[in-house]
Amino acid sequence: MALLLRTLSRQGVCLSKPHYHVLYRQAAPMGTTAKEEMNKFWAKNSSLNRPMSPHITIYKWSIPMMMSITHRGTGIGLSGAISAFAMAALILPGNYTHYLDLIHSLSVGPFLIGLAKFGIAFPVSYHTYNGIRHLCWDIGKGFKIPEVYRTGYTVIGLSVITSIALTLM
Repeated sequence: MALLLRTLSRQGVCLSKPHYHVLYRQAAPMGTTAKEEMNKFWAKNSSLNRPMSPHITIYKWSIPMMMSITHRGTGIGLSGAISAFAMAALILPGNYTHYLDLIHSLSVGPFLIGLAKFGIAFPVSYHTYNGIRHLCWDIGKGFKIPEVYRTGYTVIGLSVITSIALTLM
């Protein structure tokens, strides 16, 4: 029994005295720190004249790339606008008709009103049509490159037509 307890205590399993060194006994110290490794990495890249990282300046711009960026931007813009209008409706005094009369009292011309309508209609219609396009991709349709470009131009065209139609209402 004594031999068993001595063996267990040497292995760090004895319960009478805590042996925390069991947790790190097998760990070997690292030869270098993370900072040294990063310095070696950057020194190697600069000696080989490599760029820091691929950036948007090295890519050829394409319709799918611009549409992806625009889809994300319109999504962020629309969610921010909806949140701002909701907070304004909760916080500001008065009701909807009060603020509508305030806008009419500014007496802006029909061109600016049309521009504002288009500015609201285009992100909504673009994000909607491009969302439908993404849903088609989710079911596995339209992944070939010609189809990606064709559906991209279709989304742009439908968005402009729908925005103009909504602006003229």
